[in-house]
Parts: sequence; structure tokens; C-alpha cells
Amino acid sequence: MNLTISGHHVEVTPAIREYVQNKLERVRRHFDQVIDIAVILTVDKLREKDKRHKADINLHLSGKDIHVESLAHDLYAAIDALIDKLDRQVIKHKDKIQDHQHDAIKHMPDPASA
Repeated sequence: MNLTISGHHVEVTPAIREYVQNKLERVRRHFDQVIDIAVILTVDKLREKDKRHKADINLHLSGKDIHVESLAHDLYAAIDALIDKLDRQVIKHKDKIQDHQHDAIKHMPDPASA
């Protein structure tokens, strides 16, 4: 699995890099078939009332790409919200994959004969 963490108008410190990696362990625990992860952290110069910190992630799975973004007043809060959204989407994708393995109708017992 390839992990790329980059910053736009912000320096990605080792503390931020470690924080993102620790948070991504939760996603890897739910679904281990992750091919590539690209995280982009951005600080926008907006008015003080607006949310300024943005976190984007592109997750490449086998058969699907997932894109999630979040905005917050704090970079760590943006990362937390991002991981929560990503975790929900990965679990949803995993459930869709696992739902397709069910018995065909022709192999089920006939309720009229029972």
C-alpha cells in the first residue's frame, strides 16, 4: 500500500504525518485491500469566520476509488472528520462486496412443498 501525504500552503510536519498514519490504521483494520492512499492537507486564506483547514483523501481500492474531503477550523479536526467519513464509506463498500455472495433462488427450498 502506498501512502502519500502532501500539504498545500502548509508544511507537513512529522507529528501531522504520524497523526494521519495512526488514524488510517482504523480504515486498514476494516478493509485491508487498499492499493493507494493520497492525502492532501490545505490551509486557505479566507475570512476568519470561514473554515480554513481542508483535508482531502483519495483512496484507491480494488475496483473502486473513494474521494472524501472535510473542512474545519483546525487541521486535526479536519483530519478527524475526514477519517470518520472515509471509514463509513469503506464499511459501506465492504458490505456491498460481501452482500453479493448469497444463495440463488433456484437453490432455495420451495415454500409450497414444505
